[in-house]
Amino acid sequence: MGQRSAPPRSAGGAAVDTENYRSIWMYLKEVAFTQGFTDIEVHGAVVPTRYAEAGLRDKPHLVLLHGTGGHWETFAPNLGTLSEHFHCVAIDMVGNGFSGKPDYDYEIAVYREHVLKVMDYFGMDKAHFIGMSLGAWVSAAIAVSHPDRVSRMILMSPAGKEAVASNMARIRAERTKAVNEPTWESLYAVFEHLIADEANRLPDLIGLRRAIYERADTRETIDHLLILQDAAARERNLIPEEQWRSITAPVMVVASGRDLGVYQDTATAIAELIPGAEIFDMPGVRHWPHFEDPESFNPAAVAFLAK
Repeated sequence: MGQRSAPPRSAGGAAVDTENYRSIWMYLKEVAFTQGFTDIEVHGAVVPTRYAEAGLRDKPHLVLLHGTGGHWETFAPNLGTLSEHFHCVAIDMVGNGFSGKPDYDYEIAVYREHVLKVMDYFGMDKAHFIGMSLGAWVSAAIAVSHPDRVSRMILMSPAGKEAVASNMARIRAERTKAVNEPTWESLYAVFEHLIADEANRLPDLIGLRRAIYERADTRETIDHLLILQDAAARERNLIPEEQWRSITAPVMVVASGRDLGVYQDTATAIAELIPGAEIFDMPGVRHWPHFEDPESFNPAAVAFLAK
C-alpha cells in the first residue's frame, strides 16, 4: 500500500485547499488585461509607472488605488468583474510597488499629482475611484481638490481623517523590519494585519511583496514611503472635516468588521461627514475587504458605481 502524502501547506502552515485553489493568476486567467509601464512626470521627476488596464475604453472609467507599500495585484479578484462594466486602470502609485521611487517624500499632493497625470495619460476626463487605505485617502483628496474629475467613489479601510500614534508606529516598525529583513516570515507578519483569514493570505501576495521589499530602490526610499507615519507630516496631510463635508461625489464607505479600530472609526466618521454617503458592511474581513471577500464586494461595487 502506498504511503499517503501530507497535504500541501500555505505560507503560514495551514493546509492548502486544493479543491478550491486560489492564486493571483487563478483570478486573472480569463481576464483580458494589459500590464505595462509608462513614464509619468511627478513633482519634477520622471516616474516609470506600472499599471494594469482592463475593460473597453468606451466604458465608464474606473481608477483603482492600493494602500501603503502596495501594488495593483490587490485588485486581482475584482478586475474581471469590474472590467465587464468599466474601463479599469489599477496602478502602483509613485514610490510603491514596482513603480519608480524618486528621492523625495511621498505626501498626499505627490500621490494626487501622479494619479491625475495617469488619468490624463489614459484620456480620463472623469472617473470612478476605488481606493483602499492610502488609496482611499488619495481618492478623497482628489474629490476635494478636483471634484470635476470624480464620478463616484468607494472608500475601503479609509485613512486621512486622523492620526493615531500607536497605529503609525506599528506600520513604521512592520514595514521597516520587512524591508531590512525581507524574509518570508517578516512579510507574512505584514499580512496578518491586512487579511483576517489565513487561507486568504495567498503565497503569491507574500512573494510579490517580498520581491518589492528586496529591491534596492525600496530600501533606499523607505523613509520617503513612510513619511505619512510621522506625526507632523501626517497632520499637515489630513483632510479637515469641512473638506470631507465638501465632497459632492456619491460615496460608498466599506466598513470592515475585523479591521483595526482606527480604520473602523474613520469609516464611520467620514460616512457621517460626507453628504449622502452609504455604508456597506463586511463584518468578516480586515483591511483588504475586496480581496478577502470578492463574492460580496464585486456585485456591491458594480451596483453602486453603475447607479
